[in-house]
Amino acid sequence: MDQPKFIKPRQALMEHLREKGIQDEQVLAAIGSVPRHAFIQTGLHDRAYEDTALPIAKDQTISQPYTVARQSELLAVKAGDKVLEIGTGSGYQAAVLVEMGVSLHTIERHAELHQQARELLHQLGYRAKQKCGDGTLGWSAFAPYDAIIVTAGAPVVPGSLKEQLATGGRLVIPVGDQGQQLLLRLTKQDDGSFQEESFSDVAFVPLIGDQGWG
Repeated sequence: MDQPKFIKPRQALMEHLREKGIQDEQVLAAIGSVPRHAFIQTGLHDRAYEDTALPIAKDQTISQPYTVARQSELLAVKAGDKVLEIGTGSGYQAAVLVEMGVSLHTIERHAELHQQARELLHQLGYRAKQKCGDGTLGWSAFAPYDAIIVTAGAPVVPGSLKEQLATGGRLVIPVGDQGQQLLLRLTKQDDGSFQEESFSDVAFVPLIGDQGWG
C-alpha cells in the first residue's frame, strides 16, 4: 500500500519533527516508516505528510503528526510494553505505536471507524487488539497497562484509566474544554498516587463516553 513517491515526503516530515523538538529516535523512525497517506482519503494524499490534522469519517480527524509524535514521546515506551489507546480513529497513531514495538490494545467508539481501522491495520501488517466501545472505561480485561494514550480531549482524567495503569506507568491525555486542552502526563507512583506534568496546549475532538463528555 506504500508508494515510492511518498518516501521523500515522509522522510522530510521526520526531519521537520526533529527540528520541532522531537528527540526520541524510536518515535521519529516510526513516523518515517508508517504510510500516513494510507489512513486518509485519496483526495487528500497530496497533504498526507504535511504537519497538520486532516478530516476522516464521522467528523473526526487524523491528528497532526507533531501531536502524534509528541504524545508517543511522552509515553516513554519500550518494545514489549503493553499499551492502551483510547480513540483508534483512522488507526495512524496505533500504527506508529505498533511500529515502535509495543503490544497495543485500542478502543474506538464509532463502529464504522473501528471496522475501517481494523481492516487497514491488518492490511498493513500492524497487529493490535481492537474493540468497539466506550474508551473512557478502558479495557479492564487486559489491565494493568504500562502506558495509556488518549487521543481525544477529556473534561477530567477518567478514573477507570487511572485504575488500569500499572505502577510506574504513564497516562498521556489532553484535558480541558471542548475547544482547547492541556496535554498532561500522569505517572503512577508506588503508593498509588500520581505525579502530574503539564505540557503544551492542544486541540482534540471531544472524548465521548461515560467518564468523558457524556
